[in-house]
Amino acid sequence: MKKILILLALSVTTLSFFAGCMNMPTKPSQITGSYTSGLKYENFECSRLSVELDSLARRENQLAIAQEQRFKTSEIQAFWWGYGQGDGIEASELANVRGEKEAIRRAMDVKDCK
Repeated sequence: MKKILILLALSVTTLSFFAGCMNMPTKPSQITGSYTSGLKYENFECSRLSVELDSLARRENQLAIAQEQRFKTSEIQAFWWGYGQGDGIEASELANVRGEKEAIRRAMDVKDCK
């Protein structure tokens, strides 16, 4: 009977550990840009495209820091409680910002911006 209880406790602990791993947020470096159409940047001049790209780069940095903090907090939470926080709005917005940056880069390539 004692062996069965020990085995059951070990099984529950193992399952909760793996469940926590499944609910961990994505690392910022693993979040890719979502597709964004470049149509809205067609009429932008090179200087405006550059300003937009700089603005998005700053926002990307803020979101990457927020997502990294979410990941670290989830690691601690998963250690103590057996589950993480999962991805939040930061991950979604980071994917959108990275997609926007790629659309701007494509527009800059088409216009031969330096």
